[in-house]
Amino acid sequence: MFELLLRSIEEKVPSTEVEIAVCKSYFKPKKLRKRQFLIQEGEVCNQLAFVEKGVLYSYSTDAKGTPRVIQFAFEGWWIADLYSFFTREPSGLHIEVLEDCELLLLDREHHQGLLQQVPKYETYMRILYQNAYVALQRRIEGTVGLTAEEKYLRLLEEYPAILNKVPLHLVASFLGITPETLSRIRKQIFK
Repeated sequence: MFELLLRSIEEKVPSTEVEIAVCKSYFKPKKLRKRQFLIQEGEVCNQLAFVEKGVLYSYSTDAKGTPRVIQFAFEGWWIADLYSFFTREPSGLHIEVLEDCELLLLDREHHQGLLQQVPKYETYMRILYQNAYVALQRRIEGTVGLTAEEKYLRLLEEYPAILNKVPLHLVASFLGITPETLSRIRKQIFK
């Protein structure tokens, strides 16, 4: 169950067997089925989730109740509402399961304990936060600077397997376009 998490840690900060054992002891395995929620809007996000198996996505809803996809999380990825996790304020997001999941959860207290007990874990988390910030910056730049077609092509380049795992209406929402626009783009590209 810990295979992908340990590989993720090892790739960024090589660790001893003792450090790995300590890390494992802080995580709690959890299984969720399709359409279940890890967190819903209004709840406080008290845990970080590492995806060992499955797919999740986070979204907010606009004033009309339309979901606006923020992030997808595939195997080997982390997902949480970091704003809620760190501020302890209610979340503005839903995190829903798209494909049955096996998760490794790390609650706030265990996160702090692990940071103190295994200093390498702090380096690992810093690298993750840096990567998340870079991805967010690229997403914002793409949102304001790319055409709908360019956004779609970038998504396919960066995440080629996304179409095998995510329904097209959610891909469209993530890109900030309508499903009809995405359909037109796909027809033009795949002629």
